[in-house]
Amino acid sequence: MIIVYTPAGAEPEHFDARSLRVSEASIVSRTIDQTWREIEANLVQEDLDAMRGVAWVIQKRSNPTLRFGDFDPGVDEMVTRYDKTEVETYITSAVALARQEGADDDTVLRALRKFPSAALDEEHARAVIERIVRDPKDEADSSPLAPPDPSDQTEESAS
Repeated sequence: MIIVYTPAGAEPEHFDARSLRVSEASIVSRTIDQTWREIEANLVQEDLDAMRGVAWVIQKRSNPTLRFGDFDPGVDEMVTRYDKTEVETYITSAVALARQEGADDDTVLRALRKFPSAALDEEHARAVIERIVRDPKDEADSSPLAPPDPSDQTEESAS
């Protein structure tokens, strides 16, 4: 999860929550009184304390004397966005679930139409949606963990 912090009149800064070390996650956890699992879930919900805590501890890397109380962004200055790995995981899971429920491509595309705006790289998200929805067999085949397709037997194995 990427926290995008855009202070008034400044360029956006990106803070990758997955870049935290355990010691940093512990500092955030103690500071905002949430477990790391709660912080992860709350980042998805754009919880202000979770976003502030993660952004603050990452900023401390370059400014070790920065106090939590001194980092006080405006409520509209931070949002969260999915990184490329999270986009792939989310879309793959959503499409698989929709297919289990019998959804066709058009239904899946309608359900995912707003998702790209939640991604840091919206074009990447659109491309992933198109690739996975339009050609799900290729997506399954590209996974190193995908089981072999029994219908793809060669002449030798069929005889």
